[in-house]
Amino acid sequence: MTPLRRLLAASRVLAVAGCHVPDFSPRFEEGDIAIFDDLFALSTPDGQHVVAVGFFGAIYTSEDAGATWMKQESGTQKSLYDVSMADTRRGWVVGQRGLILRTEDGGVTWSVQENAKAMQGSQLFAVHAIDANTAWAVGEWGTRLFTDDGGTTWQDRSLTIDESHPRFVWLAPVEQEMVRNGEKVFEDVGLNDVFCADPPSKKCWIIGEFGYVFHSENLGQSWERAEIIGEIMMDPVKVPYNETDITDADRERLTAFAEQIVDLNHLNIDMEPLALEREVRTFGQEDDPFELFEILDARNLNVREVLEEAGILSDRIRVRNGPPWDYEDFLEDDPTFLRRYLDGRTSAFAGIAVRVAQNPYLFKIHFEDEQNGLISGLGGVILKSADGGKTWRYRKTDRKQALFSVATSQDRAIAVGEKGLVQVSTDGGETWSQPDRGYPTVFTFMRNVVFGPEGKRGFIVGQSGMVLRSEDGGVTWNQVLPPEERRVAAN
Repeated sequence: MTPLRRLLAASRVLAVAGCHVPDFSPRFEEGDIAIFDDLFALSTPDGQHVVAVGFFGAIYTSEDAGATWMKQESGTQKSLYDVSMADTRRGWVVGQRGLILRTEDGGVTWSVQENAKAMQGSQLFAVHAIDANTAWAVGEWGTRLFTDDGGTTWQDRSLTIDESHPRFVWLAPVEQEMVRNGEKVFEDVGLNDVFCADPPSKKCWIIGEFGYVFHSENLGQSWERAEIIGEIMMDPVKVPYNETDITDADRERLTAFAEQIVDLNHLNIDMEPLALEREVRTFGQEDDPFELFEILDARNLNVREVLEEAGILSDRIRVRNGPPWDYEDFLEDDPTFLRRYLDGRTSAFAGIAVRVAQNPYLFKIHFEDEQNGLISGLGGVILKSADGGKTWRYRKTDRKQALFSVATSQDRAIAVGEKGLVQVSTDGGETWSQPDRGYPTVFTFMRNVVFGPEGKRGFIVGQSGMVLRSEDGGVTWNQVLPPEERRVAAN
């Protein structure tokens, strides 16, 4: 090519480039979802109106049962962990660092409501709207908040520690002094979900870590601790007076006991040393109790060694009421501390009480009526109650991943969790299995499953803005968000 032709060709390229100025104008209209955020919760008061919330302040709404979605302005970049709509217009969202949001227009706009515990940074993990004015919210540090005026005020009903609480002795001295002075010291436990039956029922339930389950008959004005009943039991290990060694027969019993729970990582073992009255009287003098302490510690050690040899990790073995070697540090403020401890160790036999600690980490609770409820939790845990939540029993699942949520439709119960885990029951939650059809292939987490009041239309939300919808009571599911053309980019 001649120099002239090169010059003319270059001129044409520059001319064409000049006609194509880069366009940096927005490609999405207001309300469009540009980035699909992880979704943690969803609420649908009527099956048509849907509100989903999640990471970085994400709020998505749908007015047509999930066919189309709009992203709403939440006014925050904090993660939003739960949403509950009392009706199609009014509801609440709770989230990171104690955030509470209220909507009066179906989720289009949101306003912040004051929460006294937000100053402490306590996360709020769940909210349940009983009606447009009444709701419960729960979270970490034993947080329980109640409103009966639409959220204008939230009353702090959180779990606190008093001098009779078993954890009082483990508080720092400054916290113990706060308790003695009548100041609030909150219990270090995360409450993960709250659920109330539909009015006119007044039954409510709260769950959390350490196997915490509470039930109420009066909309939460008072709460009772529920019981988780396990099927694995262990009789006490008994020893003679002033002895610490355990028999070969007891070693075999302990080994067999440990082998039953070694793979059930949601279960721990509680050990509690006990002494005969004669031992306490002889070796537990209030001016020198250390000989008794040594006996109790030796008994603990011998039992612990057998359990660990059977495969139980040390962090799953917990000693309750072990010897307080530093008891003198407490006597100035609590002169009867040692006496109470010695009285509490006195028993009809000497040895170690060994029990299964029913303390699974619980994520979600759901009741289909006032009597029949289900709980899902860490390690594939499913609990079932048939007496209104007073007692709970384990139901077997075939997987060990976390089950983050559980709900019931017209004829089945569905639990969803990490790495696309789904468990289904068609007999009221008695037996569970992995479905072999009806679900799209999902390898990411599914955080929440919810059905509308009629029990036919349901939704599952999860990672990267994923929303699945069912129109047949949870038999089959189709992905409605992100739209098909954007799923590769979203995932």
